[in-house]
Amino acid sequence: MRLRNVEPGDVGAYVRMRCDPVMMAELGGPLPEEGIADKVRRDVLDAAADRSWIKMIVPDGAAPGVVAGSVALWSHGDEDAEGEGAEGEGGVISEIGWMVLPEFQGRGLGKAAVREVLDLAARDGRWGPVHAFPGTTNGPSNGICRALGFRRVGEREVEFVGRPLRVNHWIADAGPGPDRP
Repeated sequence: MRLRNVEPGDVGAYVRMRCDPVMMAELGGPLPEEGIADKVRRDVLDAAADRSWIKMIVPDGAAPGVVAGSVALWSHGDEDAEGEGAEGEGGVISEIGWMVLPEFQGRGLGKAAVREVLDLAARDGRWGPVHAFPGTTNGPSNGICRALGFRRVGEREVEFVGRPLRVNHWIADAGPGPDRP
């Protein structure tokens, strides 16, 4: 598995991940295809400017252009962030999120991709504690958090593209953990 920055040609992969009812079941349902190309364009710019890390997961031996999913790390304001992991005034946090397409699930690609981004963040040094917010019923994503040494700090409601979601709040130090030597 390797990671690469998102590219303009990744619109199809974004549509498969974000507009599919199964893929978006834990995130409030599928998004409309309208606007996805613009989202990819913005993500390409953010990745190129190093404001966010938006990586496509490429399986070993995959044909050019084949992606298994994505993993992203970005910083944003969080009015609910208090104390642990909230940096500076206004509660700015670093958040990680990932998606793996159905035909690639169960192979450990999501876990490996999250581990790699956490390791990169530790070496980079600017991200601080990394937060993850998988849905409370998303067993595989909560399992990745648990396996990679995130600390569960509770449940909360967050908003994702205008939709309220009930999530588990996990925090990881961007550095070595139980499964990240």
